[in-house]
Amino acid sequence: MNTNMEKLIIPRAEHCISRSLLSPNGVKVLYKLKEQGFTAYLVGGGVRDLLLGREPKDFDVVTDATPSQLKKLFRNCRLIGRRFRLAHLHFQDEIIEVATFRSAADAPPEESPEVSPQPAPEARVREPEPERERGRGREREARHASGPKMLKSEDGMVLRDNVFGTPEEDAVRRDFTVNALFYNVADFSIIDHVGGMEDLRNGVIRTIGDPLVRFTEDPVRMIRAVRFAAMLGFNIEERTANAMTELSSTINKATPPRLYEEVLKLLMLGAGERTYQMLRHCGLFEPLFPHFDAWLSRESEGFPHVRVGKALDWIDKRIGKGVPVSPPLLVALMFGEYLEDKVAGARKAGASPQQATEMAVAEFAGELAATVSIPNRVLVAVREILSCQQRFQKTPGRNGRGVVGRTIFPDALNYLRFIEELSPGKRSLADWWQGYAAEQPLPEAAPAQGEAPQTEAPGKRKRKRRRRRKPAAAPSA
Repeated sequence: MNTNMEKLIIPRAEHCISRSLLSPNGVKVLYKLKEQGFTAYLVGGGVRDLLLGREPKDFDVVTDATPSQLKKLFRNCRLIGRRFRLAHLHFQDEIIEVATFRSAADAPPEESPEVSPQPAPEARVREPEPERERGRGREREARHASGPKMLKSEDGMVLRDNVFGTPEEDAVRRDFTVNALFYNVADFSIIDHVGGMEDLRNGVIRTIGDPLVRFTEDPVRMIRAVRFAAMLGFNIEERTANAMTELSSTINKATPPRLYEEVLKLLMLGAGERTYQMLRHCGLFEPLFPHFDAWLSRESEGFPHVRVGKALDWIDKRIGKGVPVSPPLLVALMFGEYLEDKVAGARKAGASPQQATEMAVAEFAGELAATVSIPNRVLVAVREILSCQQRFQKTPGRNGRGVVGRTIFPDALNYLRFIEELSPGKRSLADWWQGYAAEQPLPEAAPAQGEAPQTEAPGKRKRKRRRRRKPAAAPSA
């Protein structure tokens, strides 16, 4: 696609975005920047969703004000990031993210300010504490400014991108055309530099520029393409889809923790089943979950493994009804059949049910450590969800109240309910345990940390005890 397209300005009368639909805090930020002489636009998913009649999850701002200028202008500003330097403006109920227009050009060496050499430790004079802290802050800022503003790896992956540019250059630097539309608060128009409005009307996800280059710069953009297509019900443009298939194996160049966060967002949209199918179709699923993908490709007793699709569809329905799904429940349901297969193998080798569950989850964690690194707290919760399934077979058995009092009990019960829906029986253990839990007395609220337990009604003054004087000793005869 030609990125040197003619700028298109859509006046207020020709689009559906009303200022009343915007975040009040975002509007304040836009007007303050405008009053101070800066150019500032609303950009990204917020503009895209408003044009589609969807409710935006966040409102991002882009401006020609630099991060240091934003820091001086807004008292609630916190600068974050190294790869992309951003400003987060903290309000009571939301955070507005503000970025400076970026350029694709490398910054010339003279644009990086010099760092003054520091005196040797023995030559330093001990400064007062506040002055010393301010000095450290200046040193940190200088170190950040002195580093390369544009940094790429040998294969073209962007490691750092803080070269400031114009609105046109910034639009071209964004990932997909539908995410590069600007809303101008000065005249309430939409500014389109890359053909995003046309792709929005046609329901197409398309990279800006050569998709092979854009996905090489940041492989996670391939996951984002799937996310937007699944979330919006769009199709991925043919050239973009072909590049994803060609470069799918490079997805693991992104760090495992970042891939976990991206996959989690991907599957929590309410379109997880469609997302799963798209990931497998474009070749991204195999490098993300190699062992699980290999297991899925093998039939079990002559039948394909279809439970993962049913689990994601079950999750989608809950999310569609506004029922929250926790990360541990998502992981347990998606990989449940795979983990149960590992548990069965460990049991055949002589392990106890608890040992077999621990071994299965530990092996699963090791398989994903190099690709999609699931946090340990989530894996511990998954292990507990699976362990509870054995315990649920006894009603109530020993210490039933202890089972329903566990933090993981609601997620474990939902897992059981999903299993029962796959093959309904005459008796529902999930219904029994839910009824049993409802009959249990509520636990007393524990006092807050550092707070003494309250033993009397609030407002009632405690009576002081008088110290009894010891009787005077009788005088000796």
